[in-house]
Amino acid sequence: MRALVLNCTLKKSPARSNTQALADVVIQALRDLQVEVSVERVVDHTIPFGVETDLGDGDEWPRLHDAILASEILVIATPTWIGRPASVAQMVLERMDAMISEQNDDGSYVAYNRVAGVVVTGNEDGAHHVISEIAGGLVDIGFTIPAQAWTYWNMGPGPGPSYTETDHKHDWSESTGKTMAANLVAVAAALKAQPIPPAG
Repeated sequence: MRALVLNCTLKKSPARSNTQALADVVIQALRDLQVEVSVERVVDHTIPFGVETDLGDGDEWPRLHDAILASEILVIATPTWIGRPASVAQMVLERMDAMISEQNDDGSYVAYNRVAGVVVTGNEDGAHHVISEIAGGLVDIGFTIPAQAWTYWNMGPGPGPSYTETDHKHDWSESTGKTMAANLVAVAAALKAQPIPPAG
């Protein structure tokens, strides 16, 4: 089984990413369950705004699109800014919008029978709102969202230190991340055994 993590931090490599630090907990839990995991930091790629799979002229989204389709599990990891998902996460969902009409040879939609989850960090609150926005978009595209397919960390109301600068509630976020990984794998396995049939 394969998983892809799209880190939607605003920071290009090699800058330290709080979002990656929490995503790494989920990644390790997936690997412990024998899942092959790859990670892409979206801002390290040239990806223009749009709602098509390939916009040409150096667009690097098609490679990430292919990586999504090569995986049974997708994790969108995003920081929280102004109480909302990072703009990079929104751009990713907009580029994935094209998948709504893409079909496999048997007529099934390409996102069907794939599962997705969400990782959120932020030094202020708003994580549940961010999870809802990302998960809602993924469902529209055709992904299955298992129960407890998310984890998050925030410091609480008001500005403050970030995930990598604290040990505040890390145990909860990490425990929830391990549950998230187990649920993603369980539902991905169930869909492999009993796929959603082609529409119509």
